[in-house]
Amino acid sequence: MSSQGADGFRLRDVALSAYGPTIVSSTGHGAVMPILALRARDLGADVSTAAAVVAALGLGMLVASLPASAIVARVGERRALVWAGVVDALAMLLGALAGSVLVLAVSVVVSGMTWTTFLMARQGFMIDVVPMSHRARALSTLGGSHRVGVFLGPLIGAGVIAVGDLRWVFVLGAVTAVGAAALAFRMPDLGSERREQQRRRGHLGVWQVLVAHRRTLLTLGVVVVVISASRSVRNGLLPLWADHVGISPTTTSLIFALAGAVDIVFFYPGGWLMDRHGRTVVAVPVVLTVAVAALLMPLATTALTVAAVTVLIAVGNGLGSGIVMVLGADAAPTEGRAQFLGGWRLCGDVGMSGGPLVVSAVAAVAPLALACVVIGLLGLAGTAWTGWWVAQEDRRIRSSRS
Repeated sequence: MSSQGADGFRLRDVALSAYGPTIVSSTGHGAVMPILALRARDLGADVSTAAAVVAALGLGMLVASLPASAIVARVGERRALVWAGVVDALAMLLGALAGSVLVLAVSVVVSGMTWTTFLMARQGFMIDVVPMSHRARALSTLGGSHRVGVFLGPLIGAGVIAVGDLRWVFVLGAVTAVGAAALAFRMPDLGSERREQQRRRGHLGVWQVLVAHRRTLLTLGVVVVVISASRSVRNGLLPLWADHVGISPTTTSLIFALAGAVDIVFFYPGGWLMDRHGRTVVAVPVVLTVAVAALLMPLATTALTVAAVTVLIAVGNGLGSGIVMVLGADAAPTEGRAQFLGGWRLCGDVGMSGGPLVVSAVAAVAPLALACVVIGLLGLAGTAWTGWWVAQEDRRIRSSRS
């Protein structure tokens, strides 16, 4: 259906099945993420170990990207979503019952593995159900629905903690995971004929697909790494700078809440722009705003100016909601789509994991102000790469439509 015309198509007709599971599941993850380190500390972890437990979520996502793609290719998006929700619920319950840091870390890794499976399957479903003319709006709204859940999660989690303790937040995460699985169970099982044909011919191997599309992964895939790394800079660099200039943790949290609200406001306009004017008009601002913000950071010495820099990043990030999924949907082949999207997801996970490491490495050998400038210059280089290759993809899409 993704290649059909837009006659009669309305996003609201698929809203519940398309976005309901994401909002529900993201709410649970959004509630758990802020208290992961605190739960680890309650179990006796020191600060560095608690940070490692938080990083275990990204590790789970990273290691599961390619295996999850093979699973989705064989069982389909609907089944993958249902089982990811069930396993995530079990992982959350394990986190609630964990009596040691090691068990908690295992639960977090498993939750990360289910989350990357969930995201990949959601993307595949949207490619099938939404026509090309509405693809960017649909996928940017999918990214926006994730942001809504992550925004609501900590608020609900705070209420849960007020009447219980940290373990109850994991129970909330389990409940939302089951809810997401139940919503996914009501979805249509699209692509069954395609999967049956692939089964008769023999499923393509993950590496076979990735090698066949290596040029795309080494060009647009690197764009995904750049975009994902740029997005992770906000979480890695801004808190350090806020602390450096003496802004209180409470004020820093409020600044991040403001950024989250800006993200939500701009996600649909970004999708509209991509559908009307191509992907470049959104992909470039995602990276460029981070680069400019990093260069301006040494000049931001008050809560107001730090907030202004943060909002600048949030505007680009909000406009670029769903850009990674949109580029992946555009580039994905018909045969071996799930396997390709696994490699695409891996590129994003590498960027998300690598961005904070770059910030940490630069900050370890240079004053923080200089580190900001270095990150900004790297961002400008990434902007040039992103602009060039996404513009090439836009031209390819326009020529295929004509």
